[in-house]
Amino acid sequence: MTKIKLKEGEKGHLSDLVRGQNAKVLGLHNYNPAIKRRLLDMGITTGVKIHIKNIAPLGDPISIAVRGYELCIRKSDMAEIDVEVIK
Repeated sequence: MTKIKLKEGEKGHLSDLVRGQNAKVLGLHNYNPAIKRRLLDMGITTGVKIHIKNIAPLGDPISIAVRGYELCIRKSDMAEIDVEVIK
């Protein structure tokens, strides 16, 4: 399955991005309070910029750069983060 690269200004989920893209977090829509709290504690908050660094060979987990450090996160958790693609 080939992934379509979102263009600058388009909105989607963090899991929709491909390696090398940058995005700004618009919000979280996770209904599990423990996971939502963990994402917030890791620095994934509204307005923060995220860069997709690497994708594991089987597609999960994905390495992202956020707030000056690198974080590996599951694709299922990324699907619950709304973003806007930036340059």
